[in-house]
Amino acid sequence: MASSSRKSRMVYTNAVYWPNYRVYHGDTPGQLNYGCINRVYYAFATVTADGSVFLGDEYADTGIPCDGVHGALGSLMHLKQRYPHVQVMLSIGGGDSAETFPLVASNAVLRDNFARSARGLVEASGLDGIDIVWQYPCTPQQGNDFLALVAAVRIHLPEDHYLLTAALPAVKPVLQNIDLRQTAEYLDTINLTAYDFFGGWSHKTGHHAQLYAMSKDEPSGDSSVRYLLSSGVPGKKILLGVPLFGRSFLHTTGPGHKNRGLGGEDGSFEYKQLPRKGAKEQVDKRAIAAYCVGGDGGFVTYDNPDTVKVKANFCMQKGLGGLFYWSAPSDAKESKRSLITTGFKALHSS
Repeated sequence: MASSSRKSRMVYTNAVYWPNYRVYHGDTPGQLNYGCINRVYYAFATVTADGSVFLGDEYADTGIPCDGVHGALGSLMHLKQRYPHVQVMLSIGGGDSAETFPLVASNAVLRDNFARSARGLVEASGLDGIDIVWQYPCTPQQGNDFLALVAAVRIHLPEDHYLLTAALPAVKPVLQNIDLRQTAEYLDTINLTAYDFFGGWSHKTGHHAQLYAMSKDEPSGDSSVRYLLSSGVPGKKILLGVPLFGRSFLHTTGPGHKNRGLGGEDGSFEYKQLPRKGAKEQVDKRAIAAYCVGGDGGFVTYDNPDTVKVKANFCMQKGLGGLFYWSAPSDAKESKRSLITTGFKALHSS
């Protein structure tokens, strides 16, 4: 009886990524509201060509004075004692690992080295597990190697003691390289990066984190979730990604236009800097995407509290595990405007 009542009161995951370089910008893990967060992905650790895993920036992670202790990772582990409900994971990889992961994953000895090295780091730091961010397995062979890698990691990080997650893009051309059903058997969650659908690399403008596609050939959060579910991934193992940044397109007023240049820093603005001065915030209710037009950003596409509420409800309707956000320091400070707070409240509203 007790177990069935526990199942009916599903606890949703509301997870954040915290990039270590943000400590140099004056951000610290102690600034987050842990009443609305139950998992933190500390990004990124580095993987080397022999499969060894190292902290990405020793000074940022364990040296720099931060929240009264040493290092941002040190701060998180200290905060974990105060907030025991918070799971702290080490994210390994990111954009810099695109060449290394294919090499390591293709070789049984290197996969084992990776798994042993990751476990050593997890045990030494008191972490709850690891998150693999290989951007991204781009061929069927790499998809097979990715599966072999997570299988090897599970041997050394057994599921009764450790969490194992992976970030995957919400685009079918990458997802179809992977046996998703088998991969999900080894993973606790797949973090579906349902953003960056459009950006500086795109020929045309578009909503970069749209839940629903404007046309058949466009990617969306909904179509990617449906693809994962139809491939045999249990809904509870999927976290839907929410960007805490907007993509900017200059000299245009909305989606579907030719890309004529970018505003902001490398074409993006942090969410807490949005909407831009002199620009009015609006919501495309069909795509479920916020945007503002005007000021120095042109057309900026992003998420706001209204769209995050819809995405949280979407998660509940589809039986998903919850939401995650990239990245926490870019969120708005005010509670009403905060996407992390909004998502948490919406997931736990019933």
